[in-house]
Amino acid sequence: MARLTTGCLLTAGLVGAGPAVAESPAPADPVLAAADPVLAADPLLAAADVVPVQLTGPADKRFNLVVLGDGYTAGERAEFRADVDKHLSVLWSIEPFASYRSYINVWAVEVPSPESGVDCDPGLDAPRRDTPLDMGFWGGCNPNSVQRLLTVDSAKAAALAGLVPGTSPANRQIVALANSATYGGAGGSYATASGGNALSSLITPHEIGHSLGGLQDEYDYYARGVAGGAYQGTEPASAHHTLLSEEQMRERRAKWWRWLGEPSEAGGVIGRHEGGLYSTKGVWRPSKHSIMKTLGYDFDQVEREVMVGAISAKVNLVQDHTPNSAPIGADRTVWVDTLHPLGGELDVVWRLDGRPLRTGNARTVDLRALRLSPGAHTLTATVSDPTPFVRDPEVRGSAALTRTVSWTVDRALTTGEGVAGAAFTGHTPTTSPVGARSVVHADTTHPTRRTLAVRWRLDGRPVANPGNDRDLDLRSLRLAPGTHSLTARIPGTDAELRWAVDARPATASYELSTPLRTVNRPGRPVEYVYDGPFTMKLSAVDDQPGSVVRQFRVDGDGWYTYYGWPTDAEAPFRFTPGGTVIDDLVYGKLGRSRAVPWDDATPDYGTHTVEYRTVDAAGNVGPAKSFLVTLVEPGGAVGPQG
Repeated sequence: MARLTTGCLLTAGLVGAGPAVAESPAPADPVLAAADPVLAADPLLAAADVVPVQLTGPADKRFNLVVLGDGYTAGERAEFRADVDKHLSVLWSIEPFASYRSYINVWAVEVPSPESGVDCDPGLDAPRRDTPLDMGFWGGCNPNSVQRLLTVDSAKAAALAGLVPGTSPANRQIVALANSATYGGAGGSYATASGGNALSSLITPHEIGHSLGGLQDEYDYYARGVAGGAYQGTEPASAHHTLLSEEQMRERRAKWWRWLGEPSEAGGVIGRHEGGLYSTKGVWRPSKHSIMKTLGYDFDQVEREVMVGAISAKVNLVQDHTPNSAPIGADRTVWVDTLHPLGGELDVVWRLDGRPLRTGNARTVDLRALRLSPGAHTLTATVSDPTPFVRDPEVRGSAALTRTVSWTVDRALTTGEGVAGAAFTGHTPTTSPVGARSVVHADTTHPTRRTLAVRWRLDGRPVANPGNDRDLDLRSLRLAPGTHSLTARIPGTDAELRWAVDARPATASYELSTPLRTVNRPGRPVEYVYDGPFTMKLSAVDDQPGSVVRQFRVDGDGWYTYYGWPTDAEAPFRFTPGGTVIDDLVYGKLGRSRAVPWDDATPDYGTHTVEYRTVDAAGNVGPAKSFLVTLVEPGGAVGPQG
């Protein structure tokens, strides 16, 4: 079969690929082995195990990320699962994936490889490997391609992803990981990445930005090392590229006018930054750097808004509701079950004949309390997402973020008793700790003639949670550091759920190469003086299992995911006055960042603030700590030891 992967080619620091976030628990045991007689006819499918990594709901009601591995032998299954965990930990640290993680299922499809590794790794003269998905560098060992183009047999990838029950091309994204430490990948309908490379875990979010959000590359080149020239087209259809000035955007209420002037989530200020769509001149993007330009940074607000709409469009805010295909009686309760974003509660507004009811955002209404007049009435429930990530009213009012259910209510009708007992039907997973910034949820059955309550306790003490008692926003509790016990109970029953709440972020530490001198001044962070390159290694320790993402930023710029060094995940990050060129991209310029060789390389001598922090597996973001670095010109006076 042909090895085909559509879409952009990954580029290490500016890619056709992208980042990831906090992590998931280690994959569970396989829930589906391809032992079906039909599947057994295909040796590839017969050897596959489908392993749930993160399940937030039925597959047909979720956006499903399907991760395949290639070149991992039966004895390297642990390595594959560790690579999956690392990639997901980065994905869950990035918004909007952090807030909408609960909309996403993750599945790993494991197929033991006869041989370890993949084809043409790292060079064309490297041996071919016998692997299930025929993954290979150099575009599948094509001498006319480039090393980092890592391809997969798309037909085999689709066949394996098809083993995940309830998924289809419409509700899933395939990511294929190669057992390799060589940088590479490709994007488009399917994303590929080398599982063990330092930068590879940054690929998935960028690729999902392309395939799910329709976001475009913001690089100012097409071929690495070659500036892209001037843009020649008309106003781009891309939501995050324009020919308009800031004044024109405001006057026309076009493109990202609603975000202009705000600090960018990717660093700097949302404005008009030249370059993008593979051109250096004549087209502008919102931020200096973002995930669609440089791996390691976040989506900026403009891209994040697009991605919220795209992720939400893959699911339905209303998961279930009281049947409405025929009129219902006024002697019963009516209910809606909603999704539960980790980043905040959804709003539910009930209306009777167009007039809002005072229900306090509850998911259930008791019609008997309304004392309806004779005749038919119209009851509606409008479920909406009030996320601050979206400002465009067209997006906010779309089916992705707003859904309405209606019923015809007739007082003349009588409702049967129903058989629903009191029980929990869905909830935030209890198998791993939840973070102190999470919204925890617990859904219940819906008896016809009563409304079940959910009562919450933290460390044994009742927690007030008026209105929508199915969700509890832990951020409002301002938990003390440590591990807490959270329970949800249906009063008068034995139905109870219990979670461990991780309210202690991981701690980070740094190790620098030897400075010229160290300065300690009261009330100021410690200062290190260098007259040239230096290295920084960030480490993290957590009291809970799971991968921890380390981040840093310089002089208040965007938070940047620490990955070691592009050529070695175990090596420290290297800062230099002008940056280091690796494969025609630039890394580690101290001060004003530099991404490509034609960016300004002027050294930023003087004192810089370096901040660092962690994002742990539960989504806790550690407090930022900092130190100072003073870069002096070589041969300059540095003074005595401080």
